[in-house]
Amino acid sequence: MSSNSQDQEIDLGQVFSKIGGFFSNLVDKFFDFLFFLIKNSIIIIILLVIGVGVGYFLDKSSKTYNHEIIVSPNFGSVDYLYAKVNLLEAKKKENDTVFISNLGIKNVKKLGKIEIEPVIDLYKFITSKQENFDLIKLMAEDGSLDKIVKDEITSKNYPFHLIKFSTSKTISEDALVKPLLTYLNDSEYFNIVKQQYLENTAVKMRANDSTIAQINSLLNDFSKASSGNQKSSSLVYYNENNNLNDIIKTKDGLVTEQGDFKLRLINNDKVIKDISVTTNIINTKGTNGKLKLVLPILLVFMFLLFHWFKGFYKKQLQKRG
Repeated sequence: MSSNSQDQEIDLGQVFSKIGGFFSNLVDKFFDFLFFLIKNSIIIIILLVIGVGVGYFLDKSSKTYNHEIIVSPNFGSVDYLYAKVNLLEAKKKENDTVFISNLGIKNVKKLGKIEIEPVIDLYKFITSKQENFDLIKLMAEDGSLDKIVKDEITSKNYPFHLIKFSTSKTISEDALVKPLLTYLNDSEYFNIVKQQYLENTAVKMRANDSTIAQINSLLNDFSKASSGNQKSSSLVYYNENNNLNDIIKTKDGLVTEQGDFKLRLINNDKVIKDISVTTNIINTKGTNGKLKLVLPILLVFMFLLFHWFKGFYKKQLQKRG
């Protein structure tokens, strides 16, 4: 028992001794590093000043601006829209400045990557058509909903899509956005479809207006007859057969349809309708706009790394000397 107790005391003593040695070594390292900073303080201050100055200059001269256009492809033109955007990006990668300049886009070299993605709105997608709800329900049985809403088949059927691109300087809508939208709407086929759709809508709206006028006339006749306590045989027929409620419902449906047509005419005046345009958003992701902070830290870090490697190299030479 006495031997075991002494062994435990020795082990504990060695543990405390090692702990004490570790902390002592840590304190030594800390003061070595502190004395090194004091010794090289002038160099470090110079590096910090250079880093801040160069970083500030780079932040001012190398800004990136993001631009976003929310569009709605009409008349089944969603695949056409994606193909046109991808073609423009391919031409930019090929540095085909002639093609891009011919579109009326100025300062081609300022233009960064152009991409398009759907604006995910599952609620609007499933409420617009019963078939969409059935499709989501069917696809959800075989996979996760998160994958389905981002699936290419689903995503291309969302009503709105986001076109994103960047430039190295601020732009005006006339210089870039309008030529881009003109390019996207330059389709002989879809413009013919648009014109025919507008004509069909106009015919349907005129027919609805005529039907609504006839219903209003019938309702006025009924109102006059009711106020005079007179009922013609035709009005008695409507009343007895409960057709008056059906007529009122029909009128209500036609009025609602006319309102829908008017909204569609606003959105369908272009093949690719621009819903929202946002330009000149300063890109602050990553190191953009932060080089005045990142560069001085990087220079000091490289200076410290150089001295550490220098000391490490000398120790290796001594071991092999």
